[in-house]
Amino acid sequence: MEVLRTDRLVLRWLDTGDAEFIHELMNDPDWLRYIGDRGIRTPEDARAYLQQGPMAMYAEHGFGLYRVELREGGTPIGICGLIKRDALEDVDIGFAFLPQFRGRGYAFEAAEGTLEFGRRTLGLSRIVAIVSPENRVSMLLLEKLGFVMERRVQLTPGASEVCLFRTASA
Repeated sequence: MEVLRTDRLVLRWLDTGDAEFIHELMNDPDWLRYIGDRGIRTPEDARAYLQQGPMAMYAEHGFGLYRVELREGGTPIGICGLIKRDALEDVDIGFAFLPQFRGRGYAFEAAEGTLEFGRRTLGLSRIVAIVSPENRVSMLLLEKLGFVMERRVQLTPGASEVCLFRTASA
């Protein structure tokens, strides 16, 4: 299901047909370093992740992480979307892109569209973001989108702290 379009991108619901793409994305060294190892070793693991993660979130909340693809040709380049985590009071925005599509403004374009969708269509008054303290590139993108660092949080007992960002107006 298509969620939104920008000048260069289409964001749509992920489905089990995206398993190969998700397998590649979640095994990117930057994903593993900044987001964490989710144990996705095979396309079958990716299929299970899609069913238990994004697809389950669509069913429960009506939103989740979306496949970001190029409008021209439909090539999947990353994910961006809204996540409702048990450990956070607010919905947060998340994004990750394949290495060959970074540095071209796609993440900003997708995230900006996602924030507008969250506010206007879903009626979310406050959207936050979490990021690894070492992930300076993502922090810069969040700041460009109008987020400011609020505090550090620990999502689960024993986990490393992450930086919680909020929109400057929230």
